[in-house]
Amino acid sequence: MEIFKGVGTAMVTPFKDGKVNFEEFGKLLEDQIKAKVSAVIVCGTTGESATMSEEEKKDLIKYAVDKSSNRIKVIAGTGSNNTMNAIKMSKYAEEIGVDGLLVVTPYYNKTTQEGLYAHYKAIADSVELPIILYNVPSRTGVNITPETCLRLSKIENIVGIKEASGNISQVNKIAHLCEDFAIYSGNDDMIIPILSIGGKGVISVLSNVMPKYTTDMIDEYFYGDNVKAGKMQTNIMDMVDALFCEVNPIPVKYILNEMGYDYGDPRLPLVPLSDKNKEKVDKVLVKYNLKK
Repeated sequence: MEIFKGVGTAMVTPFKDGKVNFEEFGKLLEDQIKAKVSAVIVCGTTGESATMSEEEKKDLIKYAVDKSSNRIKVIAGTGSNNTMNAIKMSKYAEEIGVDGLLVVTPYYNKTTQEGLYAHYKAIADSVELPIILYNVPSRTGVNITPETCLRLSKIENIVGIKEASGNISQVNKIAHLCEDFAIYSGNDDMIIPILSIGGKGVISVLSNVMPKYTTDMIDEYFYGDNVKAGKMQTNIMDMVDALFCEVNPIPVKYILNEMGYDYGDPRLPLVPLSDKNKEKVDKVLVKYNLKK
């Protein structure tokens, strides 16, 4: 039930006049398809799902499914710290035809490992879609341990994990314990290292702005020259640093606007990129010829 291999773009959500700008989202979606990324992830962290209403999330997920017309895998972010809400959104996403779900660990509650298992099992039991766990302890305050990941991997439709802990030793242990389980890098500075221990790809912020480079890098690793892929990883670190010079998705939203998209500002409590960091980011955009 592996959903995809390669690049999954964690799509940014554009806002205009307080509403989702579907037209501009569609432009970026088309560019992702042209660049041959494997999947798009809608309503994840990069998509500012935390400040979107339930109606907005439903409408955007449906728009992505309809607009893509089976040309690319569409994965919906349906996680919540309320298990029943996560189930409700997951069922909706299944009904409208997404290819899979990305489910973040329940934030704020700070549940136990047993609670994590019970949370994910309840969601998995409510749908037939394949599910990717999303582990990002820096944001949620809770970490899926490798041992809990092993337990969850035995549930038939839990097929992978987006690992954004930044702990390569933990990722390595997951790879050691969990057979036939897809591991995706959740950090753009660790794509090739995670592929080297058996990872299947990345769920990426970088690919919003450099989709072809990101897909080429992964293709080099899988089908070409893994040494070259490693060099591509290190060579792009200035862009990765620019993308994360402030809290994601503040910088990537600024970059998309500078590239000619109309993506607007992030929603409060996030604020636009500081003038100090705009200067830093602009230098990187000029280097890569991305500034329109």
